Formats: sequence, C-alpha cells, structure tokens
Amino acid sequence: MENAPPIERRRVGDTILAVRVLAMPKDTNAAGDIFGGWLMSQVDIAGSIAAWQAAGGRVVTVAVNSFRFIKPVLVGDLVSCYSQVTRIGNTSVTVDVEVYAEPERDPDAVHKVAEATLAYVAIDEDRNPRPISGI
Repeated sequence: MENAPPIERRRVGDTILAVRVLAMPKDTNAAGDIFGGWLMSQVDIAGSIAAWQAAGGRVVTVAVNSFRFIKPVLVGDLVSCYSQVTRIGNTSVTVDVEVYAEPERDPDAVHKVAEATLAYVAIDEDRNPRPISGI
C-alpha cells in the first residue's frame, strides 16, 4: 500500500484495546447467549493485532494455550478485548487477551467475561516462519 503509515511496534508488557464490538442477535447459541465460538473469534482477532504489531508484519495463530469463559455474554453487550504481548521469541509472539462486557442495560456494571493466552508465528510472503527483527 502506497503511503501507508508505519506499523506501530509493540513490546512485551504493552497492552492495547484491540477489538470493541457489539454482541448481536445473530451471534447467539440455542440458549440465547452469545456463542462461545464467536467470542473465541474476537479474542483471536484481538491477539493477532498485538502479535502483528510486535512481529512487524504478518502472523498466524499456532496455539490457543488457554481459554477461560468466566461469564456469559448477552445480546447488546459491548465487548472489549484487551491484548498484552507477554513474550517475543525468535519467530513467535505470545499474547494474553482479557475480555470485558458492558451490558446495555447497566453500563456501570462492566465485568470480565473471558481470558486467553494465544501464540502466533511471524511468517514471510511464502508462509514460512521468519525471524522477528528489532526485538
């Protein structure tokens, strides 16, 4: 992309608000709660943003080391995913993601709904692992 701004690099310990999205009726399971797979997808997106910034380019998810659902997410909740880079290796980046929900009915009652640790590997244009420079 011509005239694209440089990638904002992330370091170990950096935390960002990576994803903020409204839980919608189409994202529910048969019980009427937000489907766990939808939340896992948001977490992976949030983690990959921080990993991409830490690696200085393209990354792929290689592991979900842990994922814990704490409370259900309901339709209308504003879901915020915070990502923190916890480790940068030669080709890999580990990211912790914490997820909070702000109920539409009570915006003062924000609560943690999930947490996860994911691992990403930096890849080159041929999809091979590449070293992370500048670490």
